Amino acid sequence: MLQELLTAAAAASSAGVLYVAAAARVVKQYERGVVFRLGRLAGEVRGPGFTMVVPFVDRLHKVNLQIVTLPVPAQEGITRDNVTVRVDAVVYFKVVDAANALVRVEDYRFAVSQMAQTSLRSIIGKSDLDDLLSDREKLNQGLELMIDSPAVGWGVQIDRVEIKDVSLPDTMKRSMARQAEADRERRARVINADAELQASKVLAQAAREMSETPAALQLRLLQTVVAVAAEKNSTLVLPFPVELLRFLEKAQERTVEK
Repeated sequence: MLQELLTAAAAASSAGVLYVAAAARVVKQYERGVVFRLGRLAGEVRGPGFTMVVPFVDRLHKVNLQIVTLPVPAQEGITRDNVTVRVDAVVYFKVVDAANALVRVEDYRFAVSQMAQTSLRSIIGKSDLDDLLSDREKLNQGLELMIDSPAVGWGVQIDRVEIKDVSLPDTMKRSMARQAEADRERRARVINADAELQASKVLAQAAREMSETPAALQLRLLQTVVAVAAEKNSTLVLPFPVELLRFLEKAQERTVEK
């Protein structure tokens, strides 16, 4: 009798161990468990840690809640100003409702990818080339809003959308390079003309000052000679003032008259 009881207890213990082994599940910290009982959603979403399900009746699906980095393939489109471009982007999203992510959509990753590609092509058609190149922050926000609107019903939250690169045709690149070069040349000419204008004003003011004081012209001439002589040149070019020639001419006329 005792042996039969021990055998029964051992059998029950073995059955219990097998049941626990078949029913035991471990959900990681960054996961949530969704249980389907005979095909229907059963109970609340299981949190991280140890949990148990009914063997052969319940099926536990684990959903990752980490932020997913999803690259969007390059999309080719025509901008509003009729320029053909190729634009690629990256989407950062995460699951906020594990049950809806499994029930509402067949494959939420694929759905987000397709929605991102469609929205990116739509953004290209609504934007100018200058906006794609210089105002990406505004386009990122618009793209995020377009993807996030349907994704909310899937239990998915779009965290961030970034446009990575804008590829232009070679002809457009050359045209933009010529435009930038012409703009830089225009600015250089304007700066040079402004410098000439300022220099002419200063020279005119200096000429007026020297005309009122003739000795200033002689002092300036001596300063020029000193500056040239400091270079230790073998040849010294000395400018001869016109006023001195006029003085000598007048002196010669007086001598002839006498």
